Amino acid sequence: MRKTLLSILLCVCCVGTLVAQSLDTATTKNVRKGWTFGALPSVSYDADYGFQYGALTNIYYFGDGSTYPEYLHSLYLEASYTTKQYGVFRFFYDSKYAIPNHRLSVDITYLPDAFSDFYGFNGYQSIYNPSWTDDESADYVSRAFYKMKRDLFRTAADLQGNISGNWYWNVGAGVLGYRIGDVDLDMLNDGKDLEEQLPDTTGLYGKYVLWGIIDPNEANGGWHPYLRGGLTYDTRNQQQNPSKGIYTDAFLTYTAAFADMKEYNNLKLNFNFRHYLPITDNISFAYRVGTQLNLLGKSPFYLNSYMNTMFIQRVIYEGLGGGNSLRGIVRNRILSNGFAFANLELRLKLWKFKIGKENFYVGINPLFDAGMVLQPYDLDRDEIVNNIEENDPSFNLDNLGDYFDFDESLIYKPHLSAGIGLKVAMNENFILSVDWATPLNKADNGKMSNLYIKIGYMF
Repeated sequence: MRKTLLSILLCVCCVGTLVAQSLDTATTKNVRKGWTFGALPSVSYDADYGFQYGALTNIYYFGDGSTYPEYLHSLYLEASYTTKQYGVFRFFYDSKYAIPNHRLSVDITYLPDAFSDFYGFNGYQSIYNPSWTDDESADYVSRAFYKMKRDLFRTAADLQGNISGNWYWNVGAGVLGYRIGDVDLDMLNDGKDLEEQLPDTTGLYGKYVLWGIIDPNEANGGWHPYLRGGLTYDTRNQQQNPSKGIYTDAFLTYTAAFADMKEYNNLKLNFNFRHYLPITDNISFAYRVGTQLNLLGKSPFYLNSYMNTMFIQRVIYEGLGGGNSLRGIVRNRILSNGFAFANLELRLKLWKFKIGKENFYVGINPLFDAGMVLQPYDLDRDEIVNNIEENDPSFNLDNLGDYFDFDESLIYKPHLSAGIGLKVAMNENFILSVDWATPLNKADNGKMSNLYIKIGYMF
């Protein structure tokens, strides 16, 4: 059974003298000027990922403080890697002042993932059997059964300009490069005792390829340049941690494909609406609803788990399922051509204080998430059976019910989860986030709970 042996997360604030004092009598003098940064080193061990080492930092420049808590420039850098080839290597820049009257963001990211999640198509139409990955269960198949190899390279540049008042135009361009394949069992088993090694068996991704559900042209990934354009309406009082206002956007993303993948050119529509409602000075209610739909063309399965966004701020946007969309539900549990989601949070600031020149607060946020399929894959039972009989004759068709439930009423059944988060914020921008959440249906997570440690609020 996979076990986390060590996890150390240490927030280091290296500006000013480390002398804490209460902010109960805070005034407008608590304004941050100049440069500041927060750093977060991490050390961990996982039986499948191996030993992890790395660090991240967010550097802010506030100038003379006249725009505080809004920064003039933000630089985010992260580098972490494990002995089993899982890593995050990222540079991100964001500013509303680099180009006068425009917001510019630039992202360059490489994400090698030797053990990426894959649970099939259409949410509840694909049966999830957590006992198959539990090496203490009589039904154990492999910890790698619901995994695949997925490496992603992303580069993007996004620009926003003002139309009038709170209305803005947005354009962006970038490249997404995917390398997809079966889990590299030899690499993961290297150095392990025989009883700890992963069995040499075909995982769900491999079966989807073998059974013709995943087309051979999309099975190994590809390179996809894209263009994006849309509109934004924004009345938030600040970017990173707003307590009031509305943010909504609607945009189109055209993603290209070439050569053998030319059939995978596609046009997608995204719509997002966020509302931040102040209750008291230290309590607010925030919610987000959104959708991603495929309008034209065909999208490869690995791009359908990538949630398009107007401005890339997190390391990766995946959905539906996981810490960026539906907390408590396993990552990419709901994979479809189009989907909708909602997130609700009650945000409470419990304690404000100072360390040197830096302003801090500690808060909690009860949360509730929901998501559902809107544009499903066509899982045709007869076609799947024919492909199995032709390409996988040793498979017992009596066991097909362990993989699929072809009841179409399950397609649009919502996936729900709930939990609570802890936030430690510096200068309203650098926010260490720890969220715990559990699904309301055990078919969405065999462990019934997940813990997420990230930077920033989810929205």
